[in-house]
Amino acid sequence: MKPSTPKGTRDFAPALMRKRNHLFGVLREHFELFGYAPIETPAMENLDTLTGKYGEEGDQLLFKVLNNGDFLAKADHEALDARDSRTAAASLSKRGLRYDLTVPFARFVVQHRNDINLPFKRYAIQPVWRADRPQKGRYQEFYQCDADVVGSDSLLYEAEIVRLLDVAFAELGLKVNIKLNHRGVLQALLEVSGIADARFVDFVTALDKLDKIGRDKVLTEMSERGIESDAAAKALDLLGAEGLDATDGPLASSVVGRAALADLARVRQLATSPGAIPPLLFSPTLARGLSYYTGCIFEVEVDTSVLAQAHIKMGSIAAGGRYANLTEAFGGRDMSGVGISFGAERIFDVMEELELWPDEVSVGRKVLLAAFDESDLAWAFAKTNELRAAGIAADCYPEAAKPKKSLGYANQCGIPFAILIGERERTSGRLALKDLATGEQVDVDTAGAIARLWG
Repeated sequence: MKPSTPKGTRDFAPALMRKRNHLFGVLREHFELFGYAPIETPAMENLDTLTGKYGEEGDQLLFKVLNNGDFLAKADHEALDARDSRTAAASLSKRGLRYDLTVPFARFVVQHRNDINLPFKRYAIQPVWRADRPQKGRYQEFYQCDADVVGSDSLLYEAEIVRLLDVAFAELGLKVNIKLNHRGVLQALLEVSGIADARFVDFVTALDKLDKIGRDKVLTEMSERGIESDAAAKALDLLGAEGLDATDGPLASSVVGRAALADLARVRQLATSPGAIPPLLFSPTLARGLSYYTGCIFEVEVDTSVLAQAHIKMGSIAAGGRYANLTEAFGGRDMSGVGISFGAERIFDVMEELELWPDEVSVGRKVLLAAFDESDLAWAFAKTNELRAAGIAADCYPEAAKPKKSLGYANQCGIPFAILIGERERTSGRLALKDLATGEQVDVDTAGAIARLWG
């Protein structure tokens, strides 16, 4: 059997894992800085927790887990014989792998309502699974890094998310554009274009593909979804109208539209004062396919000039928004929330392409100690533990060996320093610390070695 990973998944060797840990560490540091507390939820959720929360396309991408034991015992055999996969699946599977971290968070809030204080701010860094077609920047197993706050309607939290995005990506060295829209803007577009509210999901689902498939194909899809062609064309025309982001502009006749634009203005005001951040880009075509958003919607893209310089293409690397009734779906009272999800895999791929990793990220073990003779090995091991106690990532070559062998191992592993130990070092306590990059070697005591290795 030829070893392989499942489609849409990948392994990460030590060098890549150090980079990923750096990425997760930067995000975790900023989540904590902004007052978000860590939680974790199971990899699996009950299917009734997941279904109906992500729109029709999202539901199709759920990974379902077969029931334990003889999963055919209670199967709907009529559905199986009729090749009715949807009905059959319901009898074969009661659980699924989580699709994102937001819906499990809403379930968590309702289930643990008596144990949390509102507003409740949480972050989570965990893998999610989607049965999507794998491609560059899109995987079937990937990590999300989410920050959410639930239990408050305050737009201050939308502004806080903008700040969080700004400082986190600045720390990572990525120049980004933060796009902002509001579900109320999209509802107002339907209203002034003469599209029925009942077609909102159809409209948003098609509109979310505008950048990918273009205007003509979006109009075709809207028509296929039952949206009248002239009304759809009017809505798309309005999206390019001048002054759309003004409360006295093309959406002025809509109460919902004016309120949404007022919210967006307030978020911009809070986010940009005091201090300067990259300008927030009002993006009326930003729809986001997930059906649970009810207010502001965020999306972050790497600046096009950066992508062009590196000759790479990449979609959004973070996204989120305001949701007002997600907890209600789990029997809890209606609690408003807002959150952001950092797309760790895409961020990682962009940083890898642009070589944005700090030099120290590639270093694991800082120094290798190696003994010439078997009689010196125990002393070398003891000295290794002494360095470890001082916080130095040290390793001891496991056998007495000639320098060519042990130093070759250190070079292959990317260990920057080596200490070769023989009778002289063991009897004098002095250490020959060698910089393997420059070839420089210094004779120091243990304290001196620790000082240089820390430096």
